[in-house]
Amino acid sequence: MHRFFQGFAVDLALAVRNVLRQKRRVGFALVIVMGGCISLLLAAGFIQWVLDTMRESTIHSQLGHIQIVRPNYYAKGIADPYKYLLPENSDAEAQVRKHPSVRALAPRLSLVGLISLGDSTLSFMADGVDPVAEQEFAKYFFVEQGERLAADDPTGIIIGQGLAANLGAKVGDNLVLTVTTARGGLNAHDVHIRGIFFTSEKAYDDGAIQLPIELARKLIRVQGATSWLVVLDKTSNTDSVLADLRQRFDPKSFQLAPWYELADFYNKTVTLFLRQVLVVKILIGIIVVLSISNTLSMAVMERTGEIGTIMAMGVRRKSVLRLFILEGLMLGVLGSFVGVVVGWGLSLIISAIGIPMPPPPGMESDFTGEITVNWALALDAMWLGAVTTLIASVVPAWKASRMVIVDALRRQR
Repeated sequence: MHRFFQGFAVDLALAVRNVLRQKRRVGFALVIVMGGCISLLLAAGFIQWVLDTMRESTIHSQLGHIQIVRPNYYAKGIADPYKYLLPENSDAEAQVRKHPSVRALAPRLSLVGLISLGDSTLSFMADGVDPVAEQEFAKYFFVEQGERLAADDPTGIIIGQGLAANLGAKVGDNLVLTVTTARGGLNAHDVHIRGIFFTSEKAYDDGAIQLPIELARKLIRVQGATSWLVVLDKTSNTDSVLADLRQRFDPKSFQLAPWYELADFYNKTVTLFLRQVLVVKILIGIIVVLSISNTLSMAVMERTGEIGTIMAMGVRRKSVLRLFILEGLMLGVLGSFVGVVVGWGLSLIISAIGIPMPPPPGMESDFTGEITVNWALALDAMWLGAVTTLIASVVPAWKASRMVIVDALRRQR
């Protein structure tokens, strides 16, 4: 074992010297590896930013980190939500609020009905919300005109951008909400528009309104809420808080669901984007393998006499094989490291400037993109650069180790 490590150290020292003395070819190889790593970091970093932004938007505009409902609410409660109401001001609610990782608990009461402005009448989906608790959702819930809900305005509502356009409504207009009560009767109430909002989903904005939860209870003639939306201090704490709360609550009385089980559109988007990143990795890997393999093959041809000489002096074929593989691995590690550093720096510069982007599908507003590079992406890029150069060096190294000593020496003459 000692002799193996001693031989490996000698081969490593020779590999370093060979890399340093072949400046032109090494420079070309490093540029290829660096370019691949930088391209991967920038492309994957932009997709990572899109996914992170979409995740936080989904959580802070619609779902919360954890939703608490009655058992079977998601399976059967859509048809008759008022059979699955959560109690108001209960011990369970107070217990959730006291958890150290919980920033807010926002009760919501879902309802549907008709909204009328003059001769125009459209259907709507609404959430009765607590105006104070909903401040935790303000970052990704944009009110483009007017103001948000206020506790001191019991009949003020905010309305989705698309629904307002279809109604021809504007801030300050008076409307009438008509709903079916929990017992099947009709109820109506005069309201006025405090603001017009938009979210990341245009389909939601085309039919949604938000109103104070007390007004929603008055319209439906019920007490309580259909769900509690729990907002945490960090998204990464979702699983730990979920496990803790599930231990405290009776599963026969409460069902707890994390955001990622409810965010179907987000989950499908992640799957799609990750497949696109995989395609980018494969293409970059192929380019690096072909380029580095060609570069090392030419280096082997130029060093044929040198290879013959060291083999004639007693160096074994496996040592020659190991020497060239180490050279390729060194190129990969060095090029990947420099590429990651440069790519990470470029991501910070580009993010500081911003990337102007047109409205994505389902939205009406443009946005400024950024590039998010984390340690996972950096290690992934380094792994890709090192592995591809290692693979690319196998064939040239094998050819070098299989040379006939007499032919190699003759080539030198």
